[in-house]
Amino acid sequence: MRREGEIALPFDPATRAEAGITFVGRIRSPWGKGTAPKNLRLARETGQGARVELDPVYAPALTGLRVGQAIQLLYWVDRGERDLLIQNPHHDRGIKGTFALRSPVRPNPIALGTVVITSIDMEAGVLGIDATDAWDGTPVLDIKPWFDSVDVPPGWHPER
Repeated sequence: MRREGEIALPFDPATRAEAGITFVGRIRSPWGKGTAPKNLRLARETGQGARVELDPVYAPALTGLRVGQAIQLLYWVDRGERDLLIQNPHHDRGIKGTFALRSPVRPNPIALGTVVITSIDMEAGVLGIDATDAWDGTPVLDIKPWFDSVDVPPGWHPER
C-alpha cells in the first residue's frame, strides 16, 4: 500500500535487466516477513546471529578471512518491491527519494550490511555473522572485507 506523497515507476525495473548476476550463497536467519528488524542496529540489539551459506564451489574464496573481521555483505532483497522513486518512510518526517534512504524498496534491490564474522567453516563454506536484517534465504551477491583505510572517507566525521 502506497503512503501519501509516494511516487512509483510506471514499469517494473526487473523487466529492464541489463546484466546477469550469480548468487554465491544464501543468508540464514531467524527473520521473515513481519519479524525482521528494520536495520542492522536493531538486529544487533536482538542478540540473534545469522550465517551465510555459500554454494560449495565458492568456499575457497573465504581464504584469508578471519573471525572478528568486519565484512561488507551485499545481498539481493528478492522479495521486496522495486518501483518507488519517492517514499514516505514511517521513521522520518516528509518524503524522500529512494536514493536518500536505506529502504529495501529500490530499482535494484541490493542491500549492503557491514557485519562481523563470528565463525568460519571453510570446508562447508559457512560464515557466522553477528547480525542481519535479511530474511531467511536471502540471496548473497558478494562478500568484501571492510577496511577503515579504504571505506571511511579521509577527514570524514559522522553527522551529529
